[in-house]
Amino acid sequence: MNEQIIARHWLAAAAPKAAPVLATSTVLILARIWNANGAEHSIGNAVLMTALSLAAGAAGVFASMGHGGDKVIAGTAFAASGTLAFTGVAGYADGLSLPLLLWMLATVAAYGLAARYWRTERREATAHVRHTSVRREEHAHIERVEALKAGAQIESARAGAAYAEQLATALITRAALPGFNPQAVSNAGLPQLPATDRDAA
Repeated sequence: MNEQIIARHWLAAAAPKAAPVLATSTVLILARIWNANGAEHSIGNAVLMTALSLAAGAAGVFASMGHGGDKVIAGTAFAASGTLAFTGVAGYADGLSLPLLLWMLATVAAYGLAARYWRTERREATAHVRHTSVRREEHAHIERVEALKAGAQIESARAGAAYAEQLATALITRAALPGFNPQAVSNAGLPQLPATDRDAA
């Protein structure tokens, strides 16, 4: 079977690589817009973002506890906690030095986590391709063996039919010769043709 080969567009291949920096940049832009609209030095907004960040962090801790902890929920909660903390600091602070520093640290951390996920995904994809190739080779080998067996059986049946036809022709020709004695042939112990379905009927 020929499988259809689909080439991915370079934008589709590059989009996941740009996702972390796009996410952190979006948060930074929204936080600075919030800063310009009254969040700068607003104690109430800072307390709100701190409370939300701590709540998300606590949810991540609870989600990761015990044997039944869910890694996806815990990771999402911790990411939300960091995002809220980053947003709160970038919205509260005046100037761009601290928000840009936090943006850089958040981007590096996001790429670190994403690289681990990409490595796992690449390893699983390679293992899947290898497993599929092995199974395809095994099936192809089985098909070749079965084809050889079927061919050998067909050739054996053809050879047996040809031998039976030649023997029958020889006996008919022999019986047509003058002076042929079937009793003498039977007494000599010559092989007889096997009974066919037509003879049995």
